[in-house]
Amino acid sequence: MDSQVFLSEVLGTAILLLLGAGVVATVVLPKSKGFDGGWLLINFGWGFAVFAGVYVAYKSGAHLNPAVTIGLLAGGADFAEGVDGTFVNMLLYWAAQMIGAFLGAVLAFVAFKKHFDEEADPATKLAVFSTGPAIRSYGWNFLTELIGTFVLVFWIMVAGGSVTGLGPLAVALIVVSIGASLGGPTGYAINPARDLGPRIAHALLPIKGKGSSDWSYAWVPVLGPLAGGVIGGLLGNWYVG
Repeated sequence: MDSQVFLSEVLGTAILLLLGAGVVATVVLPKSKGFDGGWLLINFGWGFAVFAGVYVAYKSGAHLNPAVTIGLLAGGADFAEGVDGTFVNMLLYWAAQMIGAFLGAVLAFVAFKKHFDEEADPATKLAVFSTGPAIRSYGWNFLTELIGTFVLVFWIMVAGGSVTGLGPLAVALIVVSIGASLGGPTGYAINPARDLGPRIAHALLPIKGKGSSDWSYAWVPVLGPLAGGVIGGLLGNWYVG
């Protein structure tokens, strides 16, 4: 895998997280002009964050998500034009996605720095970076993340095997659909890098009154999506035959 593919995945995932974390910050942080904009604004904001990220990461196939990468590997698909679906390439994609997610979260913090300085519940500030369940029940939360990610990866496999063949708008809309329909219980990470990279950023950044990074929950939005990605890739490959 060449350096342009790696950089493409970094930049695309960074754009995804900058815009995705940004829409959450817009809705939940004090004195934001979009304060209290609601769940659907967050859904559509994340969907169009995916839309932008897919365009930016076209050279890498625009996975933007370790669960998509492992799903394509499980389904026997190539990662991008000229990029074989191998275990080593999967690890390189994961590294690029984690770096991009961390950088995007840092940029979102910079954009909203004065709003993070305002008084707010620490959980509200954490919500800009990472997900948390509405009702904490690790097993059920895990299953929710698995199901949501299964829908995403299975759909990718059935619709074309790679996001490059689907069109950015199509991917954006399926993410909006998953968020609107299945996002309520956990906030729908459906992407290990999307949650873990920004959670690390939250732990490291000098955020006023930030509180805990909730590491006891952090495994759920990592392992749940990876499991859903594998199942989606395997069943998608079987379905399209």
